[in-house]
Amino acid sequence: MSRVSRRQLLRGGLTVLAATALTGHTASAAVGPGGVSAGPVGADGTWRNGASVDLLSRVINVADLGAVGDGRVDDTAAFELAYSLAAARVFRGVGRTVIEIPAGEYLITRPNALMNGVAPLRSANGLRFSGAGKRMTTLVFRPDEGPGSYLCRNEDIWSNVSFERMQFRSATPGASFFSSYSTGQAQDYRFSECEWMGEWEYGVALDGTDTNSEMQWDACRVGGSYRRAFLYSGVTGRKQDPNDQDQFLNYWFTDMKVEYEWGNFLEFPYGGSIACRGGSYIITGTRPQSTEEYGTSSTFFRFPVALHHDSVQRFHAQDIRFEVRNPDVRVIDCLWKSGTVHFSDCDDTGVAFKDFAPEVRPHRYTVGPRGPLIRYDSCQLAGRHEYRTTGQEEPLPAVARYDMCLLRSHEASEFVVVQGTVGRDFVSFVNCLEPGDPPAPVAPDGPLAPDGPATADGPAPADQAATPAPDPSPPAAAAAGR
Repeated sequence: MSRVSRRQLLRGGLTVLAATALTGHTASAAVGPGGVSAGPVGADGTWRNGASVDLLSRVINVADLGAVGDGRVDDTAAFELAYSLAAARVFRGVGRTVIEIPAGEYLITRPNALMNGVAPLRSANGLRFSGAGKRMTTLVFRPDEGPGSYLCRNEDIWSNVSFERMQFRSATPGASFFSSYSTGQAQDYRFSECEWMGEWEYGVALDGTDTNSEMQWDACRVGGSYRRAFLYSGVTGRKQDPNDQDQFLNYWFTDMKVEYEWGNFLEFPYGGSIACRGGSYIITGTRPQSTEEYGTSSTFFRFPVALHHDSVQRFHAQDIRFEVRNPDVRVIDCLWKSGTVHFSDCDDTGVAFKDFAPEVRPHRYTVGPRGPLIRYDSCQLAGRHEYRTTGQEEPLPAVARYDMCLLRSHEASEFVVVQGTVGRDFVSFVNCLEPGDPPAPVAPDGPLAPDGPATADGPAPADQAATPAPDPSPPAAAAAGR
C-alpha cells in the first residue's frame, strides 16, 4: 500500500480534521477543528482526505505528524491531528490510543488542541498522553486570548484519561488548562509527574450536574499563578441551579510540590471528598491586585459555600509542610456547616520566626451546631486559628479538637480567636505543647525527673544524693575527646 508522508500532509497544507468511522462497527465519530467530519477509510486503505490508515496505530507520536518541538514553530496542527486520530479509534466505547510527545518544547496556539472531547463523539473510556519527563516535554499554550481559552476540553465524553511526564506552561496570561463538563461521564483523570507553570485563570475547571470525580495527582508540581484556582470544582458557566452541582467527589493529591506565586490551590464551592498526602506547599508571593472575591489573599484550600445539597464534605491533609510566608497566605478557609476537616502530622511553622508570624490567622473556619467536625492531630502550628460563629446565639457543641499538637506562637487560651457572640468552649486541647513548656532534662540513658533520680515509687527524696556516674574508661574518654 502506498503511503503519504506524514510531514507532507502538514507542510503541504493538508489538515486532517476528523473521521466518522473506521468500520461499520465503529460506535463513534471524531471531529477536529471547526467540527468538520472527514470521510471514512476508503477501499484502498487510506483516509479519503489522503492520510494513511497506519496513522491509526495504538501509539501516535506527534513528531511523526509534523510536530517540531523547538519552541518557535507552531505545532498546533500536529496535536489536533493526533487527537482526531485517537478519537477515531474509539471502538465500542473504548479508546486504545497512547499519544506520545517526545522531549522538546511544543508551541500550541489554538484552544482545545490537545484534547477536544465534544459531540458527535460518543462516550469513550481510555486516552493517554505520555511525555518524556517534567521539563523534558513542555507544552506551551499561547492562544490569542487568555480568559475562556482552554488547552483541553471534555464535554461529557471521555473518562479514564491520563497525562504523564510533561510540563504545561501558559504563555498567554489568564489562559486555562482543562475544562471538564459532566452529567455523569467526565471522570477518572490521572496526572503523574506533571508540572504547571505560567499565569492561568484555572488549572482544571469542573462544571456540570453529576460526577466529575475520581481524579488523582501523583508526584506533580503546581507552579505559576492562578487568577481563580488550580482545581476549581463548581464553575456555573451553564447557569444550573447551584444545588444541582453538588456531585463533585473523590480527589487525591499525593507527594506534591505545590509552590506557586499567588492564587488558590483547591477551591470547592460545591462540596467534595479531598485527600492531600505528603509534600511541600508554599505560596511565594502575593496577588498583584486586590479582587472583589479574594481581596489580596491566596489560599491553599478554600471551601466558600456553607450548605450543600446531597453532597459529601470531607477534607483530609496528612504529612504536609506548609509555609506561611506573608499575612495574606491562608492554609484553609472553610465555610462548611457540616462535614469533616482533618489535619494529621502537618507543620506550618517553617517561617514562624518572622515578625508577622505570631499574629497570622492561616486557618479559618465558620462553624455551627453541625460542625464541621475539625481535628488536628500531632501538628505544629504557628499564629492563631480563627473561628467565625456569626448569627449563632446558643452555645455550640464541641466541634474542634487539637490533640498532641505543638502551639508555636501562643498558649491554648490565646490560640483561638472567635468572631461571634458565643464562647470558645466548642474548641478543646488535649495533651498539647505550648510555647512556655520547657523540655525535660535528658540523661545519657534517658530522661530524669527534675527533682532527682527516679525510684520505683517516684522521684527520690531531695536530700538523697545521687550516685555519681563512673568516669569513662581511658579508651572511652579518648574517643569522647576526638
